[in-house]
Amino acid sequence: MKLKETIMIAIAALAFMLITGIAKADDKTITPQEFVSNVAEVPGKLVTFIGNEVEKTKEYQAKSWAEMKTKWPFTMIKSKNNESQN
Repeated sequence: MKLKETIMIAIAALAFMLITGIAKADDKTITPQEFVSNVAEVPGKLVTFIGNEVEKTKEYQAKSWAEMKTKWPFTMIKSKNNESQN
C-alpha cells in the first residue's frame, strides 16, 4: 500500500511539472500600429458576424415554419376531411 501511494504521488508530481512547464505564455508584444489596426477591424468583423447570424436565423425559421405547416393540427384535420370527401 505504501509503494502504490508513493508511485501515485510521483506520477502526479511528474504530470504537474510537465503541464506547468509546457503551458507557459508566449511573451508577444503588440505594437501600437497593430493595436490600431485590430481596433479598426472590429466594426467590419461585427457587421459580418451579425449578417451571418441573421442569415442562419432566416434559414432556420424558414425550415421550421415549413415543417410546422405540415404538422399543424388544423392542417392535418383539413387534409383528413378532404380525403374523406373524395
